[in-house]
Amino acid sequence: MEILSVLVAAFAAFVFGAVYYMVLSKPWMEAAQIAVGDDGKPVNSSNPTPYIVSFICIILVAGMMRHTLALSGIDTISKGVQSGLGIGLFFITPWIFINTGYSDRPWKLAVIDGGYATLAAAIIGGVLIAL
Repeated sequence: MEILSVLVAAFAAFVFGAVYYMVLSKPWMEAAQIAVGDDGKPVNSSNPTPYIVSFICIILVAGMMRHTLALSGIDTISKGVQSGLGIGLFFITPWIFINTGYSDRPWKLAVIDGGYATLAAAIIGGVLIAL
């Protein structure tokens, strides 16, 4: 059952990411300096590799979060969501800001990506406890 909850939580975070980045696509592409065609879409949008790699990474995050939440005795959905928010906001987002700073990219990119990391981790935490 644990592997199923990890996969469902990862899928929920991945779907949320699709919606999140569709809504913020223009400011994100500008901040990430993504080359776009005349149609406004990324030039290399047909490459599936980033989607595959990101889903695998989200599975890894969800798996480790399941382990951490279990060890911590987190047993309610609200505590799962709260723990996920903390993980996203205080573990993942600072690393995003570090990478953004050293790569000399716009801070707006870190804010957008950190926002996704925080909300997705909250979703993962809630789903893991709900299942």
